[in-house]
Amino acid sequence: MKSTLRVALLASIITAALVYAALESRPDPPSPVSTAADTDPTAIIPPTPLTQPLPDPEPVLPPPRVETVEPDSGLSLDERNNIEIYQRSSPGVVNITSTTVSYDFFLRPIPESGSGSGVVIDSQGRIVTNYHVIENAQRLEVTLSDFSRHPARIVGVDPSNDLAVIQVDTNGVQWRPIPFGSSTGLQVGQKVLAIGNPFGLEGTLTTGVISSLGRSIEATNGRVIEGIIQTDAAINPGNSGGPLLNAEGEVIGINSAIISPSSMGSVGIGFAVPVETVNRVSSDLITYGRVRRVYIGFEGINLSDWQGLAEVLNLATNSGVLITNVLTGSPAAESGLIGAKGSVRVGNYLIPAGGDVVVSIDGRKVTSMNDVSTILEPHQPGARIELTLLRNGQQIDTHLTLQEEPG
Repeated sequence: MKSTLRVALLASIITAALVYAALESRPDPPSPVSTAADTDPTAIIPPTPLTQPLPDPEPVLPPPRVETVEPDSGLSLDERNNIEIYQRSSPGVVNITSTTVSYDFFLRPIPESGSGSGVVIDSQGRIVTNYHVIENAQRLEVTLSDFSRHPARIVGVDPSNDLAVIQVDTNGVQWRPIPFGSSTGLQVGQKVLAIGNPFGLEGTLTTGVISSLGRSIEATNGRVIEGIIQTDAAINPGNSGGPLLNAEGEVIGINSAIISPSSMGSVGIGFAVPVETVNRVSSDLITYGRVRRVYIGFEGINLSDWQGLAEVLNLATNSGVLITNVLTGSPAAESGLIGAKGSVRVGNYLIPAGGDVVVSIDGRKVTSMNDVSTILEPHQPGARIELTLLRNGQQIDTHLTLQEEPG
């Protein structure tokens, strides 16, 4: 055991001696070379030649190229047109919420709300919509395309054309009116677009075509609205009061009603009041607070309502309006129209007789007093019209100048 320890100790001593010898035999490092800069700081030192070439610089890559994708890429011309019209026109379509108050059996007030759409028509915050949208409203609120809400007031209403004008008086609103076009020259099959707020949803777009022209619908007060545009564009609840647009993005009508079987949901027939009527009515409501309507100034009965009356009066027609009374100072009186002078018996009734029978106005056939009102509706005070009458069995033509309806 002792011998083994002596061998290990001897080996360690030998190894240490060999390491020391190797370190002593290594050459000394070179001493620093004295340069002129060590003694003269102003001396110019020539550059030391490189013994190794510098590595190639990293290549400078150009910025990545961003491919610009056109917004209408892959879209048809018709789709591009739809998108452009929607983006341009939708800020001019607002949502209208009306609040009415009804009473229960115990006379407790019950607030009820409804909604519709409206069209911004000028930079003063005036909006045209349907009369039935704001009918009997105690409070009106308008929501713009930026979702801001503003109180509104009624400027004027025209139940006979289902139109109304309201106004938002809030300052600082950037209004985006939609330009009016024309409903003259429209064609069946022409593309139309409807923007509105159906079911409370903001700014929806539906498209379709004009399916018929010159339709008539009945207003809430029973008056007949003529010249109606019929379309198959989906006009859902809430679209009422919104614009019907042409392919140029111009208003050609105000969506007013929809007829749809209950089983078909929102699929149905839409109607729009023509823009000429909208323009005339809204101008009067803004200027006068009412629509200036004209009148002829006579009362009458419909021949077609009384079977046998034409035979009793020995008339060549059973269609027309028999004048029963002419109002003093009216256009009819100034033009010499004649009212009833007596009466005749038809069945159990005494009918006024002896007056003129109006058979046409401006070449349009007259069968009822509703026809008279409908024909006169587009006219302004001062307009001159032609009447065709039957008087004492003879047909005569006469002219008269319309006046504004009193009251």
